[in-house]
Amino acid sequence: MRINFDFGDLEAFVAVFESGSFQRAAEQLAISQSAITRRIQKLETALDVILFERTTRSLRATLAGKEFCARAQAILDDAGEALRALGDATLRYRHQRNAVVTIATVRTLAQNLIPRALKRNGDNGPLVRINLLDLFADEVSNAVLSGEADFGIGFLGMQEYGLDFEYLCDDPFVLAIPQDHELAQEKSIRWADLASYRLIVPQKGSGNRLLIDNALARRRILLDWTFQVRHFSTALGLVQSGLGVAVLPATAISPFGDGGVQSRPIVEPVVCRSIGGVRRSGKSLPQIAENLYRILASECRAADP
Repeated sequence: MRINFDFGDLEAFVAVFESGSFQRAAEQLAISQSAITRRIQKLETALDVILFERTTRSLRATLAGKEFCARAQAILDDAGEALRALGDATLRYRHQRNAVVTIATVRTLAQNLIPRALKRNGDNGPLVRINLLDLFADEVSNAVLSGEADFGIGFLGMQEYGLDFEYLCDDPFVLAIPQDHELAQEKSIRWADLASYRLIVPQKGSGNRLLIDNALARRRILLDWTFQVRHFSTALGLVQSGLGVAVLPATAISPFGDGGVQSRPIVEPVVCRSIGGVRRSGKSLPQIAENLYRILASECRAADP
């Protein structure tokens, strides 16, 4: 029989069973109520039974739920005892080598900034396997809030109840241009001077586009674009093909070059995203995850674009 649930699902089930409430269970585990609901649904699907009878006014465990609770608690107790047995130094070392830390981050940081930070750290880093979730900005918050990720690296504006955001550095928007473009001779480019070029910009309604539009509206500058794209990789492809110049965050462009693409700062005004760490409020990380978070935070500050 294949097991399609994990300890988090069991913890959610026991918390709901003992508290008699999805909301109280969510508060007890410091995750969102929707995350609790998803975990119970996942467990019910895996076991092919209904664990709780739900109405708008009440929540009651089914017979299957009552019978399963004792088994679930025993599994959790055994797991806790196994972890306590790792107190021996040799076992701790072996456990650390096999530990997995899950990091949720937006795709631009997953492609460039975070790999550079990990590479610079080299052999000084923790002995740990890393599960890197490259997501859209709002998905980063959800992954951390639900407990799917230990922590996230994202942007200011992703705050949500139950999450803490720690500012790390700024990520300014730059202009991506071909190597042989006439603007390659410039040290910086003003927003107002972009009107005469075929401009590639983030899609209307995205967080990046909203940040740009608000900054330019305060200066009464109209953004006259030719292409709108959802993914920065698409924008880089258009630039490489000579179809225009693209407004991108600095972290979207590799410092080692992107197929003949280079970048120049855009000024008057300088528009930035704020990069930061995203963590669950009041919830401490396992020590291995905490060590990795601090390494990434330090390297992000040092590599401020």
